[in-house]
Amino acid sequence: PKTIVFFVAVLPQFVDFRAGNVPFQMMVLGAVFTAVAFACDSVWALLAGAARGWFTGSPRRLSMAGASGGAMMIGLGGTLLFADNRQ
Repeated sequence: PKTIVFFVAVLPQFVDFRAGNVPFQMMVLGAVFTAVAFACDSVWALLAGAARGWFTGSPRRLSMAGASGGAMMIGLGGTLLFADNRQ
């Protein structure tokens, strides 16, 4: 649903109605968006795979990553506990 809202709200700003063939222009813009999103997501996936390989290469690094994740969760919980929730 967010992608549909993005396409409806943002892409028409870049369509030149005087040039004609508006559906084709929208399809080209959608294809460009898809290509850029695919490239960016592919880079993130490759980086995550490399990071996973690095972390699992050493049991100490893996345990430190788990411990730091746990510490962050405890810190977030403490922040929520003492946060002022009045609006």
